[in-house]
Amino acid sequence: MKDFSDGEPTELVAAAQEFINYLQIEKGLSANTISAYRRALVRYLDFLAEKGIDSPNWVTKDSLVGFAARLQDQEGYKLSPRSTAQAFSAVRMFHRFMVTEGCAEADPTSILNSPRITMRLPRALNHELVEKLLNAPGGGDEKGMRDRLILEMLYATGMRISELVGLDLGDIEISGRLVTCRGKGGKWRILPFGRTTCETLETYLRDARPHLARSVGSPALIVNMRGGRLSRQGCWKIIKGHARTAGIEDLVTPHILRHTFATHLLEGGASLLVVQELLGHVSVSTTQIYTEVTRDHLMEVYRRTHPRA
Repeated sequence: MKDFSDGEPTELVAAAQEFINYLQIEKGLSANTISAYRRALVRYLDFLAEKGIDSPNWVTKDSLVGFAARLQDQEGYKLSPRSTAQAFSAVRMFHRFMVTEGCAEADPTSILNSPRITMRLPRALNHELVEKLLNAPGGGDEKGMRDRLILEMLYATGMRISELVGLDLGDIEISGRLVTCRGKGGKWRILPFGRTTCETLETYLRDARPHLARSVGSPALIVNMRGGRLSRQGCWKIIKGHARTAGIEDLVTPHILRHTFATHLLEGGASLLVVQELLGHVSVSTTQIYTEVTRDHLMEVYRRTHPRA
């Protein structure tokens, strides 16, 4: 990770570097979260530097009001409410950290009120579109068999793309139709998959992977055309390509199969707690967003089928 400053670090810059180290080592946050917090702090320290503020104890509530205005200013960053809330969260945590570590005497961030964020309901593919997407690779050659497995596994287990490409051969238990994956924060979970996915997996392991892996000796389950581990970006390009083939490119996002997995389980009567466990959510409140989707589905079915709807 690069320094916040190319020159001699100020007190604030040095504290920010220590804070990022704390998030990585002690809090164990994901690389994406740390990257987002770092971007927010770079903006914050740049703003303070413009005002001639380079010490934690020089930051005032007026400084924070100015920074909040800069985030929303057309001439400034013009962040979305969600990104603004994340920036505020980073700044609040940073100041609390400095007080705890004795770098600052007080925390002036009580004035920062995060903007109201409209809950964005996850989109999900219906069953017909899922079938179109899963059938898009064809499966006649090694690449098609691999791509079919990627789509089948994501829909069957609800894994994130990063979790799928991180799988090794030893993480698969074919006899029990189970896969062990490593999720956010290094937490492991065991996920079941169905008969169709198992058949696709066996075909891939027997007829495709030996040819794709060649003599590279990679332990990865999903390999690229050179025999090494497929990257997250490569996996996403494969999914988008087949979504384009199926004519549903505009409906498919990186998380769409995960959202679809959760939505279809709940529509089928699965417990919210079971879905929480399968998705690897720490809090059930994160999973509850899917109940809004299924509630819409239930209302649609009710209006369509009940005589007095």
